[in-house]
Amino acid sequence: MSTSRRQLFQRAGAMGAGIAFAGSISEVFAGTAQAQSTGGRSGYGPLVPDPDGLLDLPKGFRYRVLSRTGDDLLSGEGKVPSNADGMAAFAAHGDRTRGGVWLVRNHENRADGKVPVPVVEGRTYDPEGKGGCTLLRLDRHNKVLEERVGIAGTAVNCAGGPTPWGTWLTCEETEDKAGTNGYTKDHGFIFEVPFGDRREIIPEPLEAMGRFQHEAIAIDPRTGIVYETEDAFDKPFGLFYRFLPKKPEGGFDSLRAGGTLEAMRVPGVPDLSVVQEPGTTFDRVEWVEVPDPLARETAIRFQDFGKGGITHAQKLEGCYWGGRCVYFVSSFAKSEEGSAADHYGQIWRYEPRSGKLTLVVVFGPDTDLELPGEEPDNICLAPSGGLMVCEDGEGAQHVFGLTRHGDVYPMARNRQDVGEDGEPAWGEFAGVTFSPDQRTMYVNVYDPGTTFAITGPWHH
Repeated sequence: MSTSRRQLFQRAGAMGAGIAFAGSISEVFAGTAQAQSTGGRSGYGPLVPDPDGLLDLPKGFRYRVLSRTGDDLLSGEGKVPSNADGMAAFAAHGDRTRGGVWLVRNHENRADGKVPVPVVEGRTYDPEGKGGCTLLRLDRHNKVLEERVGIAGTAVNCAGGPTPWGTWLTCEETEDKAGTNGYTKDHGFIFEVPFGDRREIIPEPLEAMGRFQHEAIAIDPRTGIVYETEDAFDKPFGLFYRFLPKKPEGGFDSLRAGGTLEAMRVPGVPDLSVVQEPGTTFDRVEWVEVPDPLARETAIRFQDFGKGGITHAQKLEGCYWGGRCVYFVSSFAKSEEGSAADHYGQIWRYEPRSGKLTLVVVFGPDTDLELPGEEPDNICLAPSGGLMVCEDGEGAQHVFGLTRHGDVYPMARNRQDVGEDGEPAWGEFAGVTFSPDQRTMYVNVYDPGTTFAITGPWHH
């Protein structure tokens, strides 16, 4: 995509979406199944206050609370863990489900996690790790049939991503080693979580995919290459990676065969935040092999990548595959925190066949923290051919939608106030995903940990 004139969209009228963004939003959906949709409507109307004070939705939509932190897991293994984060939905098969769904849900618990993922024999990597994943099996009416621990003993499980062969890769967003924060093993890895057919869960890290502050992954189904984002908290900020597997044909255990980890270098651009114009395209990027993927002595982003260095970016978070491209999100960049320039969110597109990298969308700034639009985080494609984005900023927290034609609309608002002393605060949304039949949107509220199923008149 060649550089185009900057287009600015602000405030979607009566629907109150206060986000501003620039760029050709339709590019985000090019080549996806949803792009063939007849969607493009500008939302579902204003949000209706929830009399129960949990979740505001547009008229005609309903929610069901599937799970809440502190409740008993149906398996009897312990309590529902805290800090519900990244999530994905998979088709469940069998006579009892008949169109049901498996939800796999991360828990971003640190060493001081409020409610840790219960330690379960055979599914625990480090008994001192408080994070992990839980699995929910739902029937076609979103009734919870099963809820159990998927993997335990990991740490700071933020996001991840699904594989083409139907498993979940959960990512640890930490670099803590054994002996730090009480851990007995090194952390900062990706783990594979199967489900459904009761295949044995192997709580072992996929070491060749790197040890760093992982956020999310996306897999090229043609080549099996795995793209990975790094959400490093301090400067130098994270990198964008690709993992070249030795067994690109995929399948459970294929990633354990090893491979090569590389980091992206954009020649002449040490920090992606300096790129401000949507449509800016770099004709070819370089991929540099990571010297020490296990970061035995030095964190990867500090390692020596030779002449030309490497390209960093603050808050690299969401990552997904669409058509023939991988898209990844930089939630924000702040010069006061060490970035080269400021922005309120970017979406980038990388085309593996051509080697081109394009800045597709730039967000913000938002003039009112009570309105949606600050710091986009988890993202997913919506039934209408648009995008659902979880907000992770200050003030009110929303899931908001972007249509393929550039309209912005609010989809949900978290009403659970976790503030103190008369200062309201609302937990972020996370893990937004749709059921395989696209009739239900699932989403988590991080704090208090709540998992919702949302149904209604979705545009298809």
